[in-house]
Amino acid sequence: MSKVKNLKCVKCGSVYHEKDDLYVCPKCGIEGILDVVLDYDYIEKNISKKYLKENNDYSMWRYLPSIPIEDTSGIQPIKVGWTPLYKAERLSKNLKLPTIYIKDDTRNPTASLKDRASAVGVAKAIELGKKVMCAASTGNAASSLSGFAACAGIENYIFVPETAPEAKITQLLIYGSKVFLVKGTYDEAVDLCFEAAEKFGWYNRSCAINPYLVEGKKTVAYEICEQLNFNVPDIVVMAVGDGCSIAGAYKGFYECFRLGLTDKIPKMVGVQAEGSNPVTRAVESGKPVFDYKKPKTIADSISVGIPRNGIKAFNAIKESNGFMIDVSDDEILDAMRILARNTGVFGEPAGVTSFAGILKMKRLGILDDYESIATIVSGSGLKDIKSASLACPKGISVKPDINELYNIIQNLKEE
Repeated sequence: MSKVKNLKCVKCGSVYHEKDDLYVCPKCGIEGILDVVLDYDYIEKNISKKYLKENNDYSMWRYLPSIPIEDTSGIQPIKVGWTPLYKAERLSKNLKLPTIYIKDDTRNPTASLKDRASAVGVAKAIELGKKVMCAASTGNAASSLSGFAACAGIENYIFVPETAPEAKITQLLIYGSKVFLVKGTYDEAVDLCFEAAEKFGWYNRSCAINPYLVEGKKTVAYEICEQLNFNVPDIVVMAVGDGCSIAGAYKGFYECFRLGLTDKIPKMVGVQAEGSNPVTRAVESGKPVFDYKKPKTIADSISVGIPRNGIKAFNAIKESNGFMIDVSDDEILDAMRILARNTGVFGEPAGVTSFAGILKMKRLGILDDYESIATIVSGSGLKDIKSASLACPKGISVKPDINELYNIIQNLKEE
């Protein structure tokens, strides 16, 4: 018996059979992204607190009963998921907030949350007999696919803006991907990738269009619930670009509630950069309509003009009684420094944008004193050292002379 009931268009509600092998609703086109509707009555019989307690597979695949993969031969051996969840007590004390949990997804194989999606994408491609994959990305999703495709021996083509950070491009090349540096924006790279996938018959890993990729991202929510002994945080704060990650996490929290593992769904709060905030504008208008504005932000991983999974993100915010908030690039750089110096977790600009949102909410006085908060650091700061260098001071030059060192240290103490 399949775990999947059907595929459903989030825009018009049309239902399709899983075997139709669709990315989007034929009636609605690119705006008609599909949701994988699962048979929760069936899944509930196969996943429980007892099942999890007895499960020694500490990876995202411990939640396989709720992931729509039937043929497990495509699951790669590199470990994804079960990343640390830290109770950041020093940070909570300094910010005068009751409880902050930091989910460190930089600890995944290619150092980002996107590995959860790629693990499912590659497994699904193998299940469907696909020989070539492709993806459009600002960097993390692409490097993630590259790593998993290399492990599986799958040919793959990657489309990224030529402005993507050098470290991310290097990851792609070292894994052996065929990389196209698109002379344009991320949105233009996406369009070219989609056209190529259709023309050449490649399996499209892009989370913005492939409905199965969200099924990998949702496992971050399962982990947070289980790591907190199924006591769900009041608020979960996430950075938002295309909208795939917050949509995935919301689906995971919903499923934990639906399956009887938890007793509530957290309020989902999305954070965007001020110069790239189409989802914020849509939520504030009350309608899932995303007008294009050329994005401009230091946080390349969430720099989007049109959020390809915007409707799912919009629904996640609304259905959880959440909201959106924007932060400036300067606030993002501050967040990189504050998070690293209080927790030891080094996130890239997009990876700490959610934490920048927490800092801003605290300053604006919109967090209740009793609310527990969890946030996900989605990508490693080592992926964008150039941006990280803007958030910290330069090193101190010194001669190999103890007296000079002594004088410098004394001056530092007086500052």
